[in-house]
Amino acid sequence: MNGLLFLALMLLGSLFATTGLRQFFLEPLGDTAVNIVWFIVQMLPLLLPLPGLIRLGLRSTFFVCLASMLYFVHGVLIVFDADTRLIGASEIVFSLGLCAVTALMVRRMREQAASSNSISSL
Repeated sequence: MNGLLFLALMLLGSLFATTGLRQFFLEPLGDTAVNIVWFIVQMLPLLLPLPGLIRLGLRSTFFVCLASMLYFVHGVLIVFDADTRLIGASEIVFSLGLCAVTALMVRRMREQAASSNSISSL
């Protein structure tokens, strides 16, 4: 499970990096403070369940899986612009990877919970 958590955190960090790259360098807004606030707003869906993901909470891991689909949709929207095609493609890859890894983590957590419940009922 630790390997999957590491992979999930790497993909999450990659989404942070691609969003930051796009927000601060490729498509910056007029003011630096506005850029920072908008970046934080864009990252909130992944920042809020992050502590639970690190603690391997089932619900938080599931919420990260769902939130990663927001970044997939955003990547699909910006992949059709010629200037941000590479950033959009990388956002799609990282978000799909994060969704797959966290879905696998949720499945394994539920299997472990079910097996521990069946052992304790004996």
